[in-house]
Amino acid sequence: MNRLAVTAGLVGSAAFSGIAYVWKKPAEHFKDTTPLTGVDLSQYELKLVQVLFRHGARTPLKPIPFEDEKQIEWKTSLLNVPPHTLVDYTVTDLNGGPQPPSPVEDTYRKQKLKGGIYPGQLTTLGMQQLYELGQKLRKRYVEEKQFILPVFSPSEVYVRSTNIVRNIESTRCLLAGLFHQNQEGRIRIVTAGAENEIFYPNYHICRQLKVLGSPRWSKFSLLPSVSEDLSHLHKLLEIKETKGVDFILLRDNLVAMEAHHLPGIPALEKNSEKIKERASEMLHYVFDPQGRKVLQFAVGPLLHLFLENMEMVKNNGTSTSSSNNVKMFLYSTHDTTLVPCMMALGISDMNWPPFGAELTLELYQHQLTKEHYVRVLYLGEDQLVQGCNSVLCPLQEFHEAVAQYTLSPEEYHTNCNQAQKADGGQMRS
Repeated sequence: MNRLAVTAGLVGSAAFSGIAYVWKKPAEHFKDTTPLTGVDLSQYELKLVQVLFRHGARTPLKPIPFEDEKQIEWKTSLLNVPPHTLVDYTVTDLNGGPQPPSPVEDTYRKQKLKGGIYPGQLTTLGMQQLYELGQKLRKRYVEEKQFILPVFSPSEVYVRSTNIVRNIESTRCLLAGLFHQNQEGRIRIVTAGAENEIFYPNYHICRQLKVLGSPRWSKFSLLPSVSEDLSHLHKLLEIKETKGVDFILLRDNLVAMEAHHLPGIPALEKNSEKIKERASEMLHYVFDPQGRKVLQFAVGPLLHLFLENMEMVKNNGTSTSSSNNVKMFLYSTHDTTLVPCMMALGISDMNWPPFGAELTLELYQHQLTKEHYVRVLYLGEDQLVQGCNSVLCPLQEFHEAVAQYTLSPEEYHTNCNQAQKADGGQMRS
């Protein structure tokens, strides 16, 4: 499986061996654990909501290379579609044309798991998780705040997903929960081709991200204490072909089995917490080298889009994606999108985002001063953005807080391709 396919769906702390892990997390990228007080919104009007959410529970992206008799069986019954998660929708490219090809999805379709289903597929459980997230958003923005209508309207809600089946299906389920299957015409879910995708760290189009970030996936596993722990697990699991079997792959299989209550593998279950800790540590290590470049190339264009949407609402009352007054942006993404985004905001808690995790940015306007403020929530809880003095962060202050990580599309393209001029464009793995 290529790196794009792995990182699009992927993504640990102290170890089995007892040897101290040498990487130290820089405090500025991680959450202040000080409890937050409630936010008084009585003098503020909600103007815009942007929700970045992870897909629901799925099958593993790649099985652990056991002998066939030890492989977990993933039955087709795990993919049954609950009728209440259905909506009428179509998928287009960014300009309203046909859905573009998906090389990432193609890699999943090259093999089947034992039991007959493909890797990375959204399961019935995952569908229900995203339906429930939709219901949660409905309660907040339809029933309590009465911010959007109870019927889907494209003039109010803009929907975009990465061009991967589990994300598109997750989006469908969320919309079913949010609008209880009530809609004005067919819903359009927008996707980008792989050459234009900014909703996951795109190693294929950003050469600098590949040069700076890719080596860190393998480098982590070579750190002395990590390497020893991994070798120990390989022996416990009796894996002969260990290439590519890192903590992330082990966690991915472990979490998928746990979520679906499938028969466990004793060696995985016994070391469950340690595997999860190491995998999370690995993901944060990849996106947290010295300096800011990897975070810039991973989520810089996405942060720019967030700010651009807010500025357009502030200045004109309209969004960048439509001439109408879009009030809500729904973005279906991945764990490898959420983690670097939260690191850039300084709110990462070093935990792996669960299936169906959501990061929400709300834009408010003070009714008297007319000033705009940003509120960030993760899993429904208020977050204090690094560089902001309060949970309700003045828009300009929020701009300054994330400025070092944002990249406009032009800056992204220019900076991503700088290295090609330096070395003649030869790609390094």
